[in-house]
Amino acid sequence: MKKIIPILILIFFLTGNRSAKAQDFHLSMYDAGPLFLNPAMTGVVDATWRVHAQYRNQWRSVAFKPYSTALISFDAPVKKWGFGGQVMNMRAGIGNYNVFQAMFSTAYQVSFDKNKYHNLSLGLQAGVTQKSVEYKIFTFDNQYVTTNGGGFDQSINNQESFQRQSMILPQVNAGAMYYYSRMQSRLNPFIGASAFNLTQPKETYFGASNNLPMRIYIHSGIRVNITEQFYILPKMLIMMQKNAQEQTYALDAGYFMGGSELWLLGGFVYRSKDAAIISLGARKDNYIAKLSYDVNISTLSATSSGRGAFEISFTYMGRKPKVKQVKSCPRL
Repeated sequence: MKKIIPILILIFFLTGNRSAKAQDFHLSMYDAGPLFLNPAMTGVVDATWRVHAQYRNQWRSVAFKPYSTALISFDAPVKKWGFGGQVMNMRAGIGNYNVFQAMFSTAYQVSFDKNKYHNLSLGLQAGVTQKSVEYKIFTFDNQYVTTNGGGFDQSINNQESFQRQSMILPQVNAGAMYYYSRMQSRLNPFIGASAFNLTQPKETYFGASNNLPMRIYIHSGIRVNITEQFYILPKMLIMMQKNAQEQTYALDAGYFMGGSELWLLGGFVYRSKDAAIISLGARKDNYIAKLSYDVNISTLSATSSGRGAFEISFTYMGRKPKVKQVKSCPRL
């Protein structure tokens, strides 16, 4: 335990002086969806099973067709194993660019002590991604005409050489996560890493030699149990893909309401040079519901007037047949 905390602090300092270079696909409540964040989180839950749904809508203030993301996942622990699956759909832009993904996940958990407080989970995820775009409804510069007040004439050859409208790509991801699960402890640290697009499949609508780069996530945090009724959870996420990088720093908090068995949840997230995010939610028995809103602080804020995205998530955890102590991810 004493060795883990300095490692977490070191990671925060090593990454804190880097700047974000680009924006990749993301969720503001990234750890609400466990299979989205890290395959190693499959089955890491204090329940017999878990189902999760999440929806995000972004850039409604500046885009004719805003970006939308929807996902649903299911996972369950089976002894030392975890099994699950996730379906996700992303849609953006006038050309109806769409990404549909179906994934299967499995994870294996190892404990390093007899009390099973120090745990390592290793996960693997595989499936397919289908990408499509309706390029025939695009307009290009050479199609602009000045007659009748000006406009685009799509009957003019756009001189673009699209070879396909849709493609199917294999998807293989992997991850690992350490977490300390003693619930009576003042501190519960965790740290994980996940790698996506391990096979770097060829992705092109034009027949070019273009491979999808590997994407790396590093996430960590520490739950600090201030009292039996109140905790805070500082955490971070770093995303890297080729020359692009995104950093997210956050502080979550939870307050237990006592006899009502209700937890009030809240948090603040800062995504470097992009957004400031506020989240609110509640946990009642086996239900968790959260809502967040992104305030845009990027160079686009003059046009967006700060309006970025809203996001909603819902998680239900199936009841255990009997009460027993099991390992649980400290983020819950």
